[in-house]
Amino acid sequence: MLPAHIEVNLDKVAIRQYIEQKLNEEVREVLWLVDIDKMADLTCMSRRWLEEVIICDVRMRAIEIKKNRKRWWPYRQAFEIISEITSEW
Repeated sequence: MLPAHIEVNLDKVAIRQYIEQKLNEEVREVLWLVDIDKMADLTCMSRRWLEEVIICDVRMRAIEIKKNRKRWWPYRQAFEIISEITSEW
């Protein structure tokens, strides 16, 4: 009997991107609150754009949580409202 020779070629970059994508999806499921910086990362919108267009909206102001000068928004509600706002454009 001849010995079997198996060769597996792995694309390390593609595997890394896939793992990072799955981790990001999992992290989003457990987020409770987001700040402006995290919101900018998740939406691919600049912090300035979010401040001028999204956060000044009455719906976002209604769910804003403030402590001193720090602001947070409940993750799920915030992204539902952002979806509403952007669908109106």
